[in-house]
Amino acid sequence: MFQEKVVWITGASSGIGEALAIEMAADGARLILSARREAELKRVKAACVASGAAADDVFVLTLDVTDEATMPDKVSEACQKWDRIDMLMNNAGISQRSLCVDTEMATYRKLFDVDVFGQIALTKQVLPIMIEQGSGHVAVTASVAGKIGAARRTGYCAAKHAMMGFFDALRTEVARHGIKVTTITPGFIRTAVSENALNGDGSVFGEMDKNIASGMDVTKCAKVIMQGFKKGKYEIPVGEGIEMKALLIKRFFPNKLFKMVEKIG
Repeated sequence: MFQEKVVWITGASSGIGEALAIEMAADGARLILSARREAELKRVKAACVASGAAADDVFVLTLDVTDEATMPDKVSEACQKWDRIDMLMNNAGISQRSLCVDTEMATYRKLFDVDVFGQIALTKQVLPIMIEQGSGHVAVTASVAGKIGAARRTGYCAAKHAMMGFFDALRTEVARHGIKVTTITPGFIRTAVSENALNGDGSVFGEMDKNIASGMDVTKCAKVIMQGFKKGKYEIPVGEGIEMKALLIKRFFPNKLFKMVEKIG
């Protein structure tokens, strides 16, 4: 499916983004790897080459998704490499670990700048290219938190709910242009997401949650996502813990789910 397809992955320096890059490299994709940390992107590029990609087929392009002013130039750089973008994998994101009463508005705004507005801004830059091509695929790493509210994650849940709403709506607009939209809803995956999460004052949380530490292996997660892409799924749930069962409980027994999460909170 990805043989010689040009795939742009944000948040590619670690976690799900890194794991997806390696899987796509093995599947023959041409990759544009973006994040803020160039050294980490170069490390991921080396891993992609080790998995079978040619060095010339992996392009490192640093990007801060909150810096909207730089995006037109970044998109131009991306297009100059292969003259097209077949998939935009919006994976950049940040989480939260703080009670609402303790969370500053600046922290909520930062969560939305990274998790929502950054994804929208880059997607808007890439969409005209895909429309002109007559094809494309926009994917976004949302979360189970985009379906279910959880304590100490009010801003994160709000941002992920917003992402689900935006990209579900976008799907209805771009299908006529031959563009697909996929939302990915991971549960607990073993990444640094909690370590990089924000406290209420905007400082870094710096600890790994127990549920993250015991979550699905990130490589296994990437393989499930790849299978979902290949099957043409509009939404790809991925995880193996109780949080995945919660999605079904909310659908059929919402009050029961709300009481469950209240007790956990």
